[in-house]
Amino acid sequence: MAKKLVIKVTAGADAPERCSQAFTVAAVAVASGVDVSVWLTGESAWFALPGRAAEFELPHAAPLPDLIDSVLAAGRLTLCTQCAARRDITEQDVIEGVRIAGAQVFVQEALAEDAQALVY
Repeated sequence: MAKKLVIKVTAGADAPERCSQAFTVAAVAVASGVDVSVWLTGESAWFALPGRAAEFELPHAAPLPDLIDSVLAAGRLTLCTQCAARRDITEQDVIEGVRIAGAQVFVQEALAEDAQALVY
């Protein structure tokens, strides 16, 4: 098993099952002791803002705020630089613990030794 898991979430409320699957996998990996890095891109970028995850609903799925809290407690949550800029989101806007970084950092994490990258 990879010691590091890098998950890129491209879906938000526009594809709720895919979005929920990404965060569920991330939370399970964190609970299993895996070093997890979740990247918010595309429509998932909105979940970097306070209160936005609470608006997300999917029957029979864990609440998105709980899953995000799990990632923030023991992993990393990163908002894509370009995705943030396209939505006028700044570092002052995001929830505590979210960083904003670009493709270079994502590539570095995804290609690290013992890393597994997943895209949802």
